[in-house]
Amino acid sequence: MQTGMGGILQVNITDRAMLQASYMPFIVDGGLFVASKQEVKLGQECFVLATLPEQKQKIPLTGKVVWINQRQSGLKPQGFAIQLSGDKGAYYKAEAEKLLAGRTTQMSYTI
Repeated sequence: MQTGMGGILQVNITDRAMLQASYMPFIVDGGLFVASKQEVKLGQECFVLATLPEQKQKIPLTGKVVWINQRQSGLKPQGFAIQLSGDKGAYYKAEAEKLLAGRTTQMSYTI
């Protein structure tokens, strides 16, 4: 998996617990953590194909890198997060928040 220069990362969110660990509601317009060993820089534009739990449709997302876990630490995988943007980002944010409504705080890959 690669980003930049035409590379595309795929994020397969298989269940609500994984969505809750990956989704970042505290980021303006929403954020999504991408487990990856790909080197990125803050502010870098990325293209990601992401799924939501119980959906097979891959949603094309673009955004800027706003968070980086340089290496795995305990249960927090190496990777980065993008700030969602555009119509597809707004759609992903709305759907993620519907799926997570009423859930109590659990593990997060970023905090």
